[in-house]
Amino acid sequence: MEMYNPMPPGEFIKLRYLEPNKVSGRQFAEQLGVSASTVNRLLNAQTRITSAMAERLSKVVGRSVGSWIRLQEVQDRWQERLRNAA
Repeated sequence: MEMYNPMPPGEFIKLRYLEPNKVSGRQFAEQLGVSASTVNRLLNAQTRITSAMAERLSKVVGRSVGSWIRLQEVQDRWQERLRNAA
């Protein structure tokens, strides 16, 4: 099955959690127990979801830890594919 430009994890979080619940990035950072700059990097695809972040996301947003890790892996594979195509 071909993969076509999957949604980055940060975009998923914005669309499925932050916007519908009217949660700001700063509020989200507080909920996660991380800095606002960490959340900003996550939302703007400048950092990866680590296992520690997946744990935090699972507690705050829901979904399993594994689902957050898989979402990041799909994005990583897509980025690798783009690098190899160049």
